[in-house]
Amino acid sequence: MVAAGFLATFTLFGVVYSFGAFFRPIALQFGANRSATSAIFSITSCVSFLLGPFTGHLADRFGPRRITAFGAATIGIGLAATSTINHLWVAYITYGLGVGIAIACCYVPLIAAVSGWFLKRRNTALGIAASGIGVGTLVTAPVAAELIRRLGWREAYVTLAVIATLLLLVCAWLIEPPPIELDAPEFSVRRIIRTRPFRLMYGSCMLWTVATSIPFVFLPAYAQGVGIKAVAAAALVGFIGFASTAGRIGLGPLADRFGLIATYRFALLVLGLCFGLWLYGKSYGMLVAFALVMGASYGGAVALTPAVVAELFGTRGLGVILGTLYTGCAIGTLLGPPFCGALIDHTGSYRLAILFTMAVTVASYLILRPLEQREAQKYD
Repeated sequence: MVAAGFLATFTLFGVVYSFGAFFRPIALQFGANRSATSAIFSITSCVSFLLGPFTGHLADRFGPRRITAFGAATIGIGLAATSTINHLWVAYITYGLGVGIAIACCYVPLIAAVSGWFLKRRNTALGIAASGIGVGTLVTAPVAAELIRRLGWREAYVTLAVIATLLLLVCAWLIEPPPIELDAPEFSVRRIIRTRPFRLMYGSCMLWTVATSIPFVFLPAYAQGVGIKAVAAAALVGFIGFASTAGRIGLGPLADRFGLIATYRFALLVLGLCFGLWLYGKSYGMLVAFALVMGASYGGAVALTPAVVAELFGTRGLGVILGTLYTGCAIGTLLGPPFCGALIDHTGSYRLAILFTMAVTVASYLILRPLEQREAQKYD
């Protein structure tokens, strides 16, 4: 089950987080500004998060295998269709819906399944499964940049379409629905979303998701703007992926020792503050440092989120609970990149965009200050 979760996150987020490598060639092809081009990424993420409650419910009811297989088909069709577009706005449909639906069909159902299969070592299991995001980013971003250099961005997307479809079909073959919690309390998603802990988590996730999207869209282009070559610039996204793997695996044991809620909040605080490294990063070394710190903190936060939700509300109906929570992430990813792109286009500088990202992420930490471990125990 952990292997299936790892392979799915490796594939899905390796594809979507390699968008930074495609950003510049697509913008040049269609003469588009940063805001319009970044909207492709934002729509993709928004679709994936908005559909989470529905795919989570379907997976809870019918099992994750069928839903994952459907996601495998949609990512292949979406990427292949994107390779043929003649207008930028068409990518909003082909890439946004194709890849977005695939993430919704695979990520929430598989992560919920992994959560349901583990009890004592759930944090560690989720960390390993979610570390596929980091490894996928580490591998796919520079590979995509090299494919673009050799074949062009259209043929690169065709190549990714074939590989991603095959890998997700393997995930569908591996995954099994988890056993049901026989002693779990009666499940009511309406009751849960009205609770104070859920509202705090929802607001926090909505804000810190901005920080997880901005570097993947704009960091490679920023690096090229200060004189760094394209493949090296794309490799910065790979460094984020590399560090996020360590964060996902390493923060699980730390959460067991120091407390899940406290560790989760700490990851968000570091995530917000580390954008200061990008703000003053003019050299490749500084940008690498930012990528490593950002990756470790972001990876830990992403991996711990399902564990926090499972501890707060249990694992029964976890797919639909996570899916509902991730609709807040949809707002952050939908608004963040286009807004920051507009700031960059208007000011001719990345400074205000980076400061904005830092501010909203620190705010996501502050929102969770009232959430204490004793509140989590209330819902065990």
